[in-house]
Amino acid sequence: MNKKRLRRMEVQQGDITLLAVDAIVNAANSSLLGGGGVDGAIHRAAGPELLEECRTLGGCPTGKARITKGYRLPAKYVIHTVGPVYSGKPSDPQLLASCYRNSLALAVEKGVKSIAFPAISCGVYGYPMEGACKVAVDTCAAFLEKEPSIEKLIFIQFSADNRQVYDNYFRQIS
Repeated sequence: MNKKRLRRMEVQQGDITLLAVDAIVNAANSSLLGGGGVDGAIHRAAGPELLEECRTLGGCPTGKARITKGYRLPAKYVIHTVGPVYSGKPSDPQLLASCYRNSLALAVEKGVKSIAFPAISCGVYGYPMEGACKVAVDTCAAFLEKEPSIEKLIFIQFSADNRQVYDNYFRQIS
């Protein structure tokens, strides 16, 4: 893998709602009206205005993405994407990759220079962390190869175990 692309990507452990980046990505459900996990945390931290704006969007299909303001978050934007519920089918990695590509395309449209992704579909949607990590990193690296405007991409992991999966994969590909 190209070292230049890898330098624009990093792994952190922490709370995505505290990151001072241009955009954070929300692992949302198709209603976009909040839920558990990272989705609930983002909605709580952003305040009720986020829910009001999400109500105007009419939901979001799996693999697609929508963008809103960040409201009370340090991030200017929240990009909401709906990951697949893991089924073990060949369409799972394709849908997950689509989440990352569509989120990054919206980021580029809005002039985002820095973006942070959680582990999409790895919570209640049951996607295995190792497989999801590979899809996330490989998809983002391929996108960054063609799109120089995004200067910093963070994979933010809430748990030390998840961070370790990403750290291990980065070591493997570098």
